[in-house]
Amino acid sequence: MGDGWETRRRRGPGHDWVVLRLGRRGVIERVDLDTTHFKGNFPESASLEGCDVVGRSAPPDDAPWRELVARTTLRANARHRLAVPPGRRDPLTHVRLNIFPDGGVARLRVWGRVLL
Repeated sequence: MGDGWETRRRRGPGHDWVVLRLGRRGVIERVDLDTTHFKGNFPESASLEGCDVVGRSAPPDDAPWRELVARTTLRANARHRLAVPPGRRDPLTHVRLNIFPDGGVARLRVWGRVLL
């Protein structure tokens, strides 16, 4: 896709996800999940998880993922601004975006503060 990414239509059970390494270790306070331009093929819902694995480019398979944003229903062609509850604002190095069951996402932005 020219304005985002779209997963292949799922034929079996489960959901799609992507893991992203943050530029710096930090605390995420809010999320901007954008489905702009995806009108009939956007995900039904999404959630965001995070983990803190310093010194690794990718988290291990048994990484301790923590929920940052609970599964939230999405709309077509819209920007979804979501807050991370204060009790879930722990230091992180990676995030995992889960989309249910599949679909297109134009952009994911995470906002917070860098830990030095």
